[in-house]
Amino acid sequence: MSRIETMFARLKERGERALIPYITVGYPTAEGSESLIRTIAESGADMIELGIPYADPLADGPTIQEASLTAVHNGITLASCLETVRSLRESGLELPLVLMGYCNSLLAYGLERLAHDAKAAGVDGFIIPDLPSTMAQPWVDIFEPHGLDVIFFLAPTTTEERAAAVVRQGRGFLYCISVTGVTGERKSLPQELPEFLNQVRKVTSLPLAVGFGISGAHHVREVSEYADGAIVGSALINLIRQTPPELVEQEVSRFIAELKQATRLTSAQV
Repeated sequence: MSRIETMFARLKERGERALIPYITVGYPTAEGSESLIRTIAESGADMIELGIPYADPLADGPTIQEASLTAVHNGITLASCLETVRSLRESGLELPLVLMGYCNSLLAYGLERLAHDAKAAGVDGFIIPDLPSTMAQPWVDIFEPHGLDVIFFLAPTTTEERAAAVVRQGRGFLYCISVTGVTGERKSLPQELPEFLNQVRKVTSLPLAVGFGISGAHHVREVSEYADGAIVGSALINLIRQTPPELVEQEVSRFIAELKQATRLTSAQV
């Protein structure tokens, strides 16, 4: 079993859901990024989504756009991200790490080369927002032999054709978008979200993780009632941006621990 499969199976046995924080590699500083990622891991994250900085992150709202631009200015590249993963693995970090990035930067690196280097570094998979599921098979064919999961998005607006391609090709888990639009904090989640996930469960056995709009422990607790994981990005980036540099790791640790506590189900929910 892969790290991702093992993680979801272990959590299911314990009556927990997965907490999946997102952080842009190289944010807020290049020199402090690795330590911050390690703090996130040690504070309760079950998997971490590492953003590859990109100048035009089309699926991301203003918060993550700003973080990505900061990281670009900090000199972070796809190669830097792979080196960060390699260093984290060499320091003993075992939880799943997936890279989130856009097609152009991955293609510029070279897919065959990327598959080899990502596997060697210790990457578990890729989330690629602008890769259409109906055109993804060549990518899957390159990444899968290296044990790299291609993780697809599924939204309430996804067409039947694209949903069928997602279910057929997806590995690791499905990234279920809670709202239409881009990433960002929101006050509430759609009332239709549980029904959407129930429909998805009828056609796949993959774990379902919900992202876009999850802003705090109350959302994580809500999502944990009907999904297998919660993805938190903009809220974490905002916390980092608003916190004095000398207190960032302390506040991030507190926030992640609070979110993780919200993934633990009561006996009535299990």
